[in-house]
Amino acid sequence: MGEGTARERDRQRRVAAIARAAANLASQGSLPTILDAIAAEVLQADALAAVQIMTLDAAGRQLRVMGSAGFGHWPDFFDRLMECRARGAALRMIDAFSSAEPVLVPNRWAAIRDDPAWTPLREYLGERDWESFASVPLIARGQAVGVLNAFFAPGQAMAPPAVEFLVAMADQAAIAVDYATLLRHARDGARREERQRLARDLHDSIVQQVFSISMQAKSLEVLAGRGEAVPAQAVARIAGEVGGLSQAALADLRAMVHELRPAALADLGGLEEALRVLAKSTANRTGLTVSVSAGRGLDTATGELAEDVYRIIAEALHNAVRHAGAAKVAVRLAVRGDQLTATVTDDGRGIAQDASPLPRDAPAGYGLTTMRERAERWGGAVAVQPGRAAGTVVRLMVPLPGETALPSETAGAGIRAVSEASQERAR
Repeated sequence: MGEGTARERDRQRRVAAIARAAANLASQGSLPTILDAIAAEVLQADALAAVQIMTLDAAGRQLRVMGSAGFGHWPDFFDRLMECRARGAALRMIDAFSSAEPVLVPNRWAAIRDDPAWTPLREYLGERDWESFASVPLIARGQAVGVLNAFFAPGQAMAPPAVEFLVAMADQAAIAVDYATLLRHARDGARREERQRLARDLHDSIVQQVFSISMQAKSLEVLAGRGEAVPAQAVARIAGEVGGLSQAALADLRAMVHELRPAALADLGGLEEALRVLAKSTANRTGLTVSVSAGRGLDTATGELAEDVYRIIAEALHNAVRHAGAAKVAVRLAVRGDQLTATVTDDGRGIAQDASPLPRDAPAGYGLTTMRERAERWGGAVAVQPGRAAGTVVRLMVPLPGETALPSETAGAGIRAVSEASQERAR
């Protein structure tokens, strides 16, 4: 009866640890913070000596300790590990990673302690009193992305329930690693798209302006090479044109720098003021009339959320300037309850009046990819619709902080589904 009660307590303790780890995934902490928390849950739930969570780096070339409990922090751990391998040490965690199967090694510390190949890591591994070792792969989308290493205290058995618990917690860690990878890829894609757009803008405006300046300079050179007095009127005309072109190029460069550096939102007094500065610089550069109106509560959007809202509106404004043939653009922002709504309305060519909002899979040529990725990061959405009389309306709707635990509702659903499966395995 006592043994059955102890097993039930162990089971409940492990299920609770899995539930806490799943809840931790819904935080917006960094990957190391989340993996440290998972490692601590594993260590405390089964009173282990130490726990490591190692993941592949972005290049996919080496494993790094990204989460740890029990051991101290050694930045050169992987280098020392590779030195041990070069000396002939058998790295069982590599076996677990390569086979995508758990590896269990009883009495592992005794073997390492007596093997000179492990000299570079003997001090690190001797920080805790442990005996046996288990390494469980982190599997995401059918691929190993890391390992969870468990160091069992002397006398602890690596029984099936304990191993099943490690597998369940490795699942939680794999979800965190996979989500961080997806987020990194999305950000990299957004940066690439913005660089391509910047290259197009440079070619369409500044490069052409600089080319015109060089042609005017060439005209002066030709006039001077004739060996006769150059009319002052001609020199003044060319100088005026060069001055105008250089001022236009400078204005374009300043506008591009402002779009690329919205980190100055706080310095400018927040999102609303930053958008007013953007509107003014766009109007000065293009001759369009650009207005900004904002209701109360906009100061609720701060930090990365404010930056993403700014960039979405800047992209919509850019599209109106480049593609709509508009004369006026109106930017409106409002906060209603727990949702921020922003619209960018132009009076340009627009889309067909009977057209439906552009679908989620609309071609990238509509310039929506980056905007939608930014909105979906916060559980929001972007829609493009025809204006009431003419032109186009780009509408952004995004929940304000406190209403979405994760940047993406879809990602949250995936986490919940896998977490439930992990808890089921531990029962």
